[in-house]
Amino acid sequence: MERVPITKEGYEKLKAELQRLQRDERPAVIKAIEEARGHGDITENAEFEAAKEKQALIEGRIQELTTRLAHSEIIEPSCDDNGRVMFGSTVRMEDLQTNNVTRYRLVGPYEADVQAGTISVASPLGRALIGKEEGDEIKVQTPKGLRTFEILEVQ
Repeated sequence: MERVPITKEGYEKLKAELQRLQRDERPAVIKAIEEARGHGDITENAEFEAAKEKQALIEGRIQELTTRLAHSEIIEPSCDDNGRVMFGSTVRMEDLQTNNVTRYRLVGPYEADVQAGTISVASPLGRALIGKEEGDEIKVQTPKGLRTFEILEVQ
């Protein structure tokens, strides 16, 4: 499998979540299952069923995080003296149709969260931004149609 870029902070965040699930959540749900079993017949025990569902979710997330961490490659963001957009850059840009100004940091797909102001370098917008510099305009196909953005600042 191909290595997936991730910032050190993103890697540490995933690692901390994995450790929390293994250290706290997994033992707690195992205890809840044992307690529910102690209440008698498990065939119609809602408490037991809820605990088993939670266990499945926790185990699934542990497996997902383990796989993500195994396939991650930590990339240290570096500064481009030419002010070009690259992995780890923070970009302030304006949607020329709406005049809406937004700021995003380009990160790997495992840590992208538009609500938190991060976008994946593999997304259509991320791919369009890579290598561009302040003053450049880019066109990107979005769910709202073709949009044109002007890059106002690269950090």
